Amino acid sequence: MISVRLPDGSARKYDHPITVAEIAISIGESISKNALGGKINGELVDMSALIQHDANVSIITDKDPEGLEIIRHSTAHLLAYGVKELFPQAQVAIGPVIENGFYYDFAYHRAFTPQDLQNIERRMRELVKRDEPVLRRVVSRDEAAEYFKCAGESYKAEIIESIPKCEQIKLYSHGSFTDLCRGPHVPSTGKLKVFKLMKLAGAYWRGNSNSAQLQRIYGTAWAHKEDQVAYLHMLEEAEKRDHRKLGKQLDLFHLEEEAPGLVFWHPKGWTLWQQVEQYLRRRLSEVGYLEVKTPMLMERSLWERSGHWQNYRENMFTTESEKHDYAIKPMNCPGHIQMFNYGLHSYRDLPLRFSEFSSCHRNEASGALHGLMRVRGFKQDDAHIFCTEDQVISESVAFNSLAMSVYKDFGFSQIDIKLALRPQQRIGTDDTWDRAEERLRIALMECDLEWQELSGEGAFYGPKVEYHIKDALGRSWQCGTLQLDFVLPERLRATYVAENNSRRCPVMLHRAIVGSMERFLGILIEHYAGAMPLWLAPTQVIVLNISESSAIYADVITQSLKKQGLRASSDLRNEKISYKIRQHVLKKVPYLIIVGDKERDKQTLAVRVRGGIDLGVMLFAEFLDRLRNELKVSE
Repeated sequence: MISVRLPDGSARKYDHPITVAEIAISIGESISKNALGGKINGELVDMSALIQHDANVSIITDKDPEGLEIIRHSTAHLLAYGVKELFPQAQVAIGPVIENGFYYDFAYHRAFTPQDLQNIERRMRELVKRDEPVLRRVVSRDEAAEYFKCAGESYKAEIIESIPKCEQIKLYSHGSFTDLCRGPHVPSTGKLKVFKLMKLAGAYWRGNSNSAQLQRIYGTAWAHKEDQVAYLHMLEEAEKRDHRKLGKQLDLFHLEEEAPGLVFWHPKGWTLWQQVEQYLRRRLSEVGYLEVKTPMLMERSLWERSGHWQNYRENMFTTESEKHDYAIKPMNCPGHIQMFNYGLHSYRDLPLRFSEFSSCHRNEASGALHGLMRVRGFKQDDAHIFCTEDQVISESVAFNSLAMSVYKDFGFSQIDIKLALRPQQRIGTDDTWDRAEERLRIALMECDLEWQELSGEGAFYGPKVEYHIKDALGRSWQCGTLQLDFVLPERLRATYVAENNSRRCPVMLHRAIVGSMERFLGILIEHYAGAMPLWLAPTQVIVLNISESSAIYADVITQSLKKQGLRASSDLRNEKISYKIRQHVLKKVPYLIIVGDKERDKQTLAVRVRGGIDLGVMLFAEFLDRLRNELKVSE
């Protein structure tokens, strides 16, 4: 007898091997109808998977996160099936699941067009109507290689050649189409009803710019139509909020081909930048950080001792002078250790917190550059805490409190925490990594936080806590990070004098709250759709005159606001007041003051707040009190 234990704790007995599909049928019609796959002892499998021994089994439906992944993976195969039916000479490459959808790469003798995309999607819907079963078979590596070579699928054959000879290969077929895949997949094409092809793009085979250029088709797929409708609406909103468009509309910054990945900040954009930087600088000073400044350019020998030259070389800009190699710093940590090493430190000096708002440069691939979100030159709210091992947990807890407070002030209330653990390519012993990871876990527990662990995604020198903020559209952005490093201070010979007068190596916490300032400003612009809260707005108040006779009064009001420390300006152009109001509404200025002869004679202000709300007539002191109350959030 085979005993199958279900998630609700119940057990079922079978006198013969049984498939996941048969178990679903035995549970009930509702589960069977919505089943997409299963789990056997925690492993995700197809509905056709056979259970031959006692096992824990669960049925995966479209309500489960794994179900959505199965749908998207299967829809990628459906896309390839549709392309092969319409363009038999096209070769298929790879087609993984990505966030919110999937893509598939193809080799074809001409470029696909938007009309092709429409035709492919139409054919995919026809394949869904056929409701063809998705069949799996397991073959030897050589048999799979021979199959794809005979089919003229050279990219699939190359993938198989990289697989060890002893491994068996899973092939999935529906109708006339067969693909190489680990699975699992939906039981039939009729399960794939909610999808949309999104765009065309270029891609290199296996991401190598020296390899063949392929064509990539992106798509999105969902379990329910309303989920896709909501996602497409979010994309429309995201398009309206695109920081590159708003940067131009609001005159904040621009980018040029002559300086790829580098930003030209305009006066208004730099004003916004300074509000963020000075706020952060003040918050760090309040909790004991000491601001420092380290060189932009340092010799290769330092980067070799730190391990960056061996582990990060491809991302570093380098130069040569007088037969010496130098690197423009991609990060501040080695420089901060050199700062720590200058002079003698006692255990009484620790924790020692160095902060720096300094430019770093990383040689990002040109295809990865994206406005402010991915640049080659950036500034961080970077800081490093040198402490004893006993101080790691308390310093981590204090950093978490500071980070959460900062995010709240910037208007972000939903923060997801992730703990990135040791990667394959790393420095330091397993014992050191065990201690580091355990310290961060304890700190997160003391903060009463829930977190997700990410295996293999830590920095090469230590594990890290990641802070992922959710914006107004529900998109997640990884900003803050806290990295625990036992290794780098030792490599660069950092020591302090312990209580017993021995020399010990400090522990270093790498930490940032907003991370790249450029990227964070891009996130802020999109989060607020350019309509910054009063304390961040580059221009807080615009004073508009109705007539030439009220221009002097408008200027007096403007100067009075400036004397109060407000970012105010006036628009005294000889234009219709409706025209001027519309212009500044489009610039998303928080407050418009309109003055004419009546306001001048009564020494009052007609006030409009962003969003088209007319606050009516106010005295100057009354308006000033309103602004001061609104600005308290940043104090």
